[in-house]
Parts: sequence; structure tokens; C-alpha cells
Amino acid sequence: MTEWLSRSELILGADGLKKLEAAKVLVVGLGGVGAYAVEMICRAGVGTMTIVDGDSIHSSNRNRQLAALVSTDGLAKATVMGQRLKDINPDLNLTVIQEYIKDERMTEILDNGFDYVVDAIDTLSPKIFLIYHSLQRKLPVVSSMGAGGKFDPTMIAISDISGTTICPLARILRKRLHRLGIRDGFTTVYSTETIDKTKVIPTSGEDNKASIVGTVSYMPAAFGIACASVVIRDLAMISRK
Repeated sequence: MTEWLSRSELILGADGLKKLEAAKVLVVGLGGVGAYAVEMICRAGVGTMTIVDGDSIHSSNRNRQLAALVSTDGLAKATVMGQRLKDINPDLNLTVIQEYIKDERMTEILDNGFDYVVDAIDTLSPKIFLIYHSLQRKLPVVSSMGAGGKFDPTMIAISDISGTTICPLARILRKRLHRLGIRDGFTTVYSTETIDKTKVIPTSGEDNKASIVGTVSYMPAAFGIACASVVIRDLAMISRK
């Protein structure tokens, strides 16, 4: 064990750390939720990671996204987060994919085999595609629902998709996945808080987005950290009780 993980060993135990070091984790989406998820997974000592995002950093990201700084404006999120992860753990076996992945490219990546898949994708179609094809390959999945428009972190919940309530994105996801024969079998991080519709602005100028939803600094981070906790606890076999 390296010295920087000595505090983690007190929680996870030597066996837990070894399991994390041997694990391969895929994180798709490095925005407000995904960047925090990927950093927490890295800091826990996971040995092999693949991170995926085709977007670049914009000034409007700075209120909530880990990679977003004045100095990183305009840079690729995947590149910035990749450099950050290697600065945390130089021994990390890291693959950085700067793409918006879909269709055959997504299945090609999944065929590399992973011990866990983190879905932090914002848009519905690739989100469903990633979940569906991960489950077809019997890969464990944790999927983040929408953090936008939410304000109270105490209302964040973790459950199987079949147990989700209130969350509009979870409802749409359940409906679409039912058509594909999937009703349960993967973990979600969601909130039971009702969105104030006055905090949502319809738009036609944003790529892949029908609206702009208000966000506050800590909510996407809290979602991402919750996603990371699912991965870390499951891989290290630490009880959720």
C-alpha cells in the first residue's frame, strides 16, 4: 500500500484496497456529476479507469463543475480531468476518450470489460443506450438522474431504478427501458425533491438540450459523490448498512 492511501485503508481494509486496485471502472460524462464521481473513485485507489466526454469547458460551467476554472476555459473536459487524475495517482492505468460516444463506438468501449460503469450522461438517448448495453453485458451500473433544479442534498436517494419516485428523468428512463424489457437491475442516484418549474428556461440554442435548468454548486457534486460511493462500496464489498 502507498502512503497516500493509508487513511483509506483504515476504512476499507487492506483487502478492500486490493480489490479497488484490481478494478476497472468506466465513467461516461465528466460534467457537474461525472467529474466528482471520477475523482472520488480515483482517490479511493481504483487501479484502472476509462473516462469519456466529448465536451469542452465553458464559463457557465464554473458554478458547479470540478474542471471548470478561468484557466481551463475552452479546454476539453476529458483532457483536464485526465491530467488531474494522474496528478492524484500517477500509477493509475488511465484511458481518456474525448468523444461523444454512441452506437457501435459505445459497444466497442463496453466490450473492453469493466467491473463498474458510471452513467453521468445528460442526454436521454445515449444514457439509455449505455445502460442497456452495459446490462446486456452483465456489467454493474450506477446511473445519475437529474441534479438540475434541485436544492436540498438531504433529499438525495440511492435505489434500484424500480424504486425511484418523484424524479422526472427517472420516470422517463423507466418508461423507455420498459420498452427494451428492462424494469430493474441497476442502481440510481436521484432526488425526491420537486423541481420549481420557474427555474427552467426552454432553449433551442444549446446542443442536445431542450432547456436550461438552474443549478447550485453543491448538488451535482453531491450526486457524483453518491455515485462514487456506490462503486467504491460495491467493489470493496463494504456494507451499505
